Amino acid sequence: MALCPRALLGQPALNQDSELTGPSNDDYRSPFRNWDERSAVRARPRRTLSPDDDSSLYFSPDLVPVAAHDLVRHLRPELFEQVLTQHLYRYLAFTEKLETLVVNGTVLAIASGSVGVPLPDEMRLDAYRIYCDEAYHALFSVDLMRQVVARTGTQPVLPDQPYFLRRLQEIQAALPSPMRPLAELLFVTISETLISATMGEVPMDPTVAPAVRDAIRDHAVDEGRHHAYFAIFLRHLWGALDSAGRREAALLAPRLIDAFLRPDQPAIRSELQSYGLTRDDAEQVVSEVYGENTVRTQVAAMAQRTVQYFAALEVFAAPEVADEFHRYGLQPAAQ
Repeated sequence: MALCPRALLGQPALNQDSELTGPSNDDYRSPFRNWDERSAVRARPRRTLSPDDDSSLYFSPDLVPVAAHDLVRHLRPELFEQVLTQHLYRYLAFTEKLETLVVNGTVLAIASGSVGVPLPDEMRLDAYRIYCDEAYHALFSVDLMRQVVARTGTQPVLPDQPYFLRRLQEIQAALPSPMRPLAELLFVTISETLISATMGEVPMDPTVAPAVRDAIRDHAVDEGRHHAYFAIFLRHLWGALDSAGRREAALLAPRLIDAFLRPDQPAIRSELQSYGLTRDDAEQVVSEVYGENTVRTQVAAMAQRTVQYFAALEVFAAPEVADEFHRYGLQPAAQ
């Protein structure tokens, strides 16, 4: 891991001569004040499927983009149910891999003080709380997936490597070595501040199995605290960078947002063919559901809050940064 605490322990900060200093210790108001009473790992039971769940869906059809396409909507009922189940698997696998392969390595580095960003002691302690949360999110994602597989007999159809991870690695590989840890740190900060419709809407859908709704609600409540934390962390990170570092970070941000949010179209094509669609039909579904304008609009909507955080850092004052955000369809909301 680029941010392995053992590897970075004792290294100097990102820049010891930064022009800005981050917010002072007195400015930090922890989002985790009630963590012991409210976090899922501390306060929520294991979410288990019940016999009544057999008549429920495993995901909200309105939140599965391909489910609205005629070629998918008119599949045999048992195949259409598999489409929804596979989407749940995709969500759970995404969560597991993100938390274990990227987020928790970075969070542990923040907690141990090895990322080169001066933080209040309470922020470092809260990073350990996030570490516990994310490990539990991975655990309940794997647990729930195993339960659904056992209940339905439907095996997950998933790529060997998460799409977001492959794209992050490609971005890092194209950067000078000293910039790679910063890219990963920014990627985690961005991923933790994006807004997901899944977390807000699935828990409210009575057609979805209660265990699924409850697990996603647990995840959403925890991630609300993480969002608040990383919005604060971004300001501290900016204060630890010199002007050149801030420029590079700002130029990287749109690519990282796109890498995290862009759908894995090759995997979706492959999945559609597993339902009996021809290659041409699968391509038609993907091209019509995930047209570039549609994807850019969805990415922009989910990233709006994150873009505003960067706007508050005045990154759009630099024309080249504004142009880079615009190239990815990302703009701050009009004031």
